[in-house]
Amino acid sequence: METIVKPDPVRRGARMPDYAAACRTFSWAEARAQMSGLPDGRGLNIAHEAVDRHAETRGTAVALRILGRDGATTDITYADLRRRTSRFANALGMLGVTRGERVFTLLPRTLDLYVAALGTLKAGCVLSPLFSAFGPEPVAERLRLGEGCVLVTTPRLYERRVRPVRDGLPALRHVLLTGDPAAGPDDGDEGFSSLAHLLEAADDAFAIPPTDPEDTALLHFTSGTTGRPKGAVHVHEAVVAHHATATAALDLGADDVFWCTADPGWVTGTSYGIVAPLTHGATLLVDEGDFDAERWYRVLADQRVTVWYTAPTALRMLLRHGTDAAARHDLSALRHVASVGEPLNAEVVRWSAEALGTPVHDNWWQTETGAIMISNFAAEDIRPGSMGRPLPGIEAAVLERGPDGRALRVDGGVREVVDPGTDGELALRVGWPSLFRGYLDQEERYAASFADGWYLTGDVVRRDADGWFWFAGRADDVIKTAGHLVGPFEVESVLMAHPAVAEAAVIGKPDPVAGELVKAFVTLRPGWEPDAALHDELLGFARRRLGSVAPKELTVDPHLPHTRSGKILRRLLKARELGLPEGDLSTVETS
Repeated sequence: METIVKPDPVRRGARMPDYAAACRTFSWAEARAQMSGLPDGRGLNIAHEAVDRHAETRGTAVALRILGRDGATTDITYADLRRRTSRFANALGMLGVTRGERVFTLLPRTLDLYVAALGTLKAGCVLSPLFSAFGPEPVAERLRLGEGCVLVTTPRLYERRVRPVRDGLPALRHVLLTGDPAAGPDDGDEGFSSLAHLLEAADDAFAIPPTDPEDTALLHFTSGTTGRPKGAVHVHEAVVAHHATATAALDLGADDVFWCTADPGWVTGTSYGIVAPLTHGATLLVDEGDFDAERWYRVLADQRVTVWYTAPTALRMLLRHGTDAAARHDLSALRHVASVGEPLNAEVVRWSAEALGTPVHDNWWQTETGAIMISNFAAEDIRPGSMGRPLPGIEAAVLERGPDGRALRVDGGVREVVDPGTDGELALRVGWPSLFRGYLDQEERYAASFADGWYLTGDVVRRDADGWFWFAGRADDVIKTAGHLVGPFEVESVLMAHPAVAEAAVIGKPDPVAGELVKAFVTLRPGWEPDAALHDELLGFARRRLGSVAPKELTVDPHLPHTRSGKILRRLLKARELGLPEGDLSTVETS
């Protein structure tokens, strides 16, 4: 059994002090009752729960604290956030954008992003946030699939990420540019508008329209192993799980200063970097700066952060600086640290206990689950390396796997693994509010994600005799790098757009900091030489089109392994790259 790291007893005043009792007494109906709902019984709206209800009762409390790159600090109260988000909702109406239409954001972490996100939800439109480090191809693919009619972005990001692909986006009617209006095109020119001008002209009062809990609210794209990205559809009812899980897993309350370092372009940065802390009335810290160890420690100390949610990659980068860097700062306010996005090394948990004064509490969830499902809790002992145990209201199981690595289906049903410590596919019993309601325009793919009342996660885990879950890997080829999912197909497709490339295959390669790096293998067309210049050209080509999800390594291989049906065997490439057993080769094509 792994060493158990105990949180500091002084900090055990957790909001969920007894896990077993919480599991016995929890109900989603009671969790739903904690939401205020729209006035006059008009339904449930995420923006109302996150902003307007607090503006009524504690409007002077700080909702957002924005830390600028230049060191300036801007506080936005709940009352001010209500006015700003109401202006945005009214601005959408002025543009003729109607309920249910999709509004995309491609923005850095600035105030405009949070106003646009919450204003979109107020208006009854669907929010789809994009990661600002995406290249033009991923941006265009998601805007096409989501039929985005509005894009909110900066002039610089528009020129670099959107203009090269604008002609292929027929549904995009409005581009709202942030910042100085003089820095972008004129208002109305080819559908451009200055966000500042729109907000100035809009009313700061807005009555949120009736919102059914099952109305679509969020569209998050996640990568698959083959084909296009998957658009996971979430509804306003998801806010019930955002709020409840923030209490149970993140120990979050109204008196906290909360910092989530995830970009809102990823589901963590939306569910817990916008919605959950605001539903609790907490102060949400927003740092416009990039990762820098000294800056991050200074933020934690100077802002008296109490709850910190970050990625294992970031923690591993801090670990490289040892404990001395942390010791130079007063981190006494920090009472709970949690991580998500990729497996958390046991070494990092132990380092955190020493350097930060409290161990990191790992947790697990997916874009599709919408909220945290499994966690190490504030009042519980930690087993370093473990995902933890299911949250109250969540039933998890380990299912037997078939030859394809996925849950074995027998007569339409599935079988649970009996023996502790045996690998199987993680499954969750359907029934929590933030479970996705579909993959956009991919009904069959959505249906295949369920069997016998279970949601099949595609993650391989084992459960020990005491009920703790341990991550073993993915059942498919999706790559987890720096907390983000990267679909091999999307990267391979871009590489094959280069005239030199005949075939491409992409794998995840273990990396001590990022978890995995994206590595590409390519076969060249006749007439091309595999020299250093071409190697650098291919990496640069991919980087310009894909941005942050581009491969970091590339190898020219004239003999990529295929099945007899012609499919490239990524698993065999990975086994050879890492010196692992090659497994069953019966389907491999032989020359």
